[in-house]
This record gives sequence, structure tokens and C-alpha cells, in this order.
Amino acid sequence: MGPGTFVNTSHYPSRQETNQKYDLPLLLVIITLVVFGLVMLFSASWDFSLAAYEDPMYLFTHQLRWLGLGVLVALVLSRFDYHHWRKLVVPALAVTILMLLYVLVMGETHLGVQRDVCKQGSCQPSELAKLVSILYLGVWLYAKREALHDISFGLVPLGVILGVVCGLIYLQPDLSAAATVLILGGLLFFLAGGDIRQIGVLLVVALVVGWLVVQFSVTGRQRVDDFVAGIKDPLQASYHVRRSFEAIVNGGWIGVGIGQSKTKLTGLPVPPTDSIFAVVAEELGLLGSFLLIGLYATLVWRGLVIARRAPDMLGTYLASGLVLWIGLEAMINITVMVGLLPFAGNALPFVSYGGSSLVVGLCAIGILFNISRQQGEATLTDEEWRSHSAFVNLRWWNRRRRISRTRRPTGSGSQTTLS
Repeated sequence: MGPGTFVNTSHYPSRQETNQKYDLPLLLVIITLVVFGLVMLFSASWDFSLAAYEDPMYLFTHQLRWLGLGVLVALVLSRFDYHHWRKLVVPALAVTILMLLYVLVMGETHLGVQRDVCKQGSCQPSELAKLVSILYLGVWLYAKREALHDISFGLVPLGVILGVVCGLIYLQPDLSAAATVLILGGLLFFLAGGDIRQIGVLLVVALVVGWLVVQFSVTGRQRVDDFVAGIKDPLQASYHVRRSFEAIVNGGWIGVGIGQSKTKLTGLPVPPTDSIFAVVAEELGLLGSFLLIGLYATLVWRGLVIARRAPDMLGTYLASGLVLWIGLEAMINITVMVGLLPFAGNALPFVSYGGSSLVVGLCAIGILFNISRQQGEATLTDEEWRSHSAFVNLRWWNRRRRISRTRRPTGSGSQTTLS
């Protein structure tokens, strides 16, 4: 089930391509999101920190430390050629699985769940598992891209990979993280041009497994029941969602002002983490909320542009998976807070408190920057694959540019085989 041993060295970018600059719109969006997140976290966390840790600056100062680490790692990854992940994803996945096993056996219990490797509750291997799963699946799908229509090379190995990771995450329990990994695996399989029948089978199996989880999981069943009741009558929604509605109504169009939220002081659950969007809506109003959503939309747009311009399909898969993951996390968090999805517990990327979430998110951005710096012409093999890959259906975000016709390469790329 490894990602494959065949390497076409003609896929590697030239020295001129690796010296390109960072994607400026993406850089500006990330800086804005991080600064916005720090401001809102400070506003949402001081009372919570004072009550839980007897220090109003506790969560904010810890987030600053994690931010420094995340920025450092992102800078390193932005200079680290993403092609090297072909050799590193297998040991990275092995380490991640060992960390998930460690959490199940000796992990710290925080807020009633056993997900952390440290007492502060900021080191969750499930967050790392999301990033590593995307990297592994991107490399694996790239190596097996011409055999995905064969179920023994496509759906079955994909199901085993996702099943092991999702199963270990589910046992923590962390239903939302397990579902996120499963959804991302399906999206990447689709983008790689997976057979539509296999995708249909994957959807059916996912629905059946999801139904079984809901039936046998007290937490899952309670969340679905609360969601259904809230759809029928918002006054019957879960306490969390009702307090979120209260915050949104209080905020109106322009908000009550930064630091002036009342619901964060009167019982809104975990305002620095899961509920921070409700604080944003109350303090900055619908206008501020739409601004935040626009930032995430811009981030996804730039990530998909980088994916389309990548020098090979490996870069396309990795960039697509990483940016869709960030967008998916944001969408789930926001839609839960407005009662459009069952409660999931996903963090709001770059805004919610959480060391592992922030660092892993910045790692994804660092890899995106490295892919953007290697923009160049695709090789013959990759152009031929793009011509019938499902990814071409996503080129609507920039109609002015189309995938060009297959052309003969100017030089003959050498091929090597890894031992």
C-alpha cells in the first residue's frame, strides 16, 4: 500500500522555477486571518482563561507561542521541495499512527475526551493525522493514478488507508476529525479521476458506516437528534446552538464592538475554540462575519489556482487537498454555529484557540507556498493525465486559462526507480 516506487525525474522543476516568489494574495490572506484570529481570540478568551486558569492572558500567550512555532515550520516547508514528500509520507504516516495509538493508551483526558498528548490540551495527533493523510493520499494517488479504475488498486487500498486512520481517531472519540479525513479522501479520489462506480460505492459505504456510528454512539445520536429538533424548531436546538443564535441576533449588522460580547460571559460554551465564530458575529456583526467568510473563500480560490498551475499532478493533488481541507474545516465550524449541521467540534482555522490546529494549518500553508514557487509547464505525462482527469472540471475559477494541448517535451526526462 505504499505510495509507489516509480519516479519520473522530469517532473522536478528547474532551478529557475524554484526561485519564483510566494503567492502574494495568499500571503496577504493568511496574514489577515492570523491577525484577525489573534484579536478575536484575545476578546473571546480573557474571561474563560481567568475562570479556568486564573490568568486572563493564559490562552492568548500560549497561542502566540504556537504561532511562532507554526510560522517557523511554515517558512521551512515553503523552501522544502514538495517532491521529497514522496519519500517521507510512509514514515510520517507510521509516526502519526503510533501517536494516535499512544493517545488511546496513555493520552491526556481533556474536557471528557482522550485526544491529547499533553496536559494543556493543545497537542492533538488527530490534527496532524488530517495533514499527513492528505500528503499520503496525494502521493499515493499520484503514483497509482493510471490504475485507479482497477478496484484492487483503487477503492480497496484507499478504504484500508482511510479505515485505519479514521478508526483510530474515532476511538478517541473524535467523530468530526474522522469524518473530515474520510471526506477529504473521497474528494482526492475524485480529483485523481477515480472511477465513478467506485466513488458511488465509497459514498454508499460512508453513509452506511455513518448511520451505524450514529446508532451505536451516544454522542453521535444525541448530536443528530439535537440537529433535527433544531431544524424543526430553533427553540428546541441544543443549548450550544441556541446561545450561538443569541450572539448572532445581538450582533445585528455591525456588531456590539470588539470586547463587548455578552454571551461569552453568560454561558456560551467554549468561546475561544468551537464557539469563536459566534463571538465574531456578536462583536463584529454580519458584516464582520461576511468578511471572515470572504477571507476563507479567497484562500480556497488562491489554493485552487496554485493547484491548477502546479508543474505536475502531484502538486495539483497536494495543493487541492490542503486548501479544500482548510475550507472544509471553516465551513463545518461556521455552519454548525448557525444550526445547519449537527455539532461537530471542528476548530475555525487560524482563529480558534488550539496549538496543534494552528501549527498544522500553517504547515499546510507552507507546503502551498512551495508548490506556488514551482509553477511551470507540465510534463508530457502529466498533461496527458490532466486531459482526462476529473480535476479539469474544477477550472471554472479562472476561465481565461485552459489546459493546453498535449505537446512534445523539449527534452527527454530521465526515469529512475527507487529501491
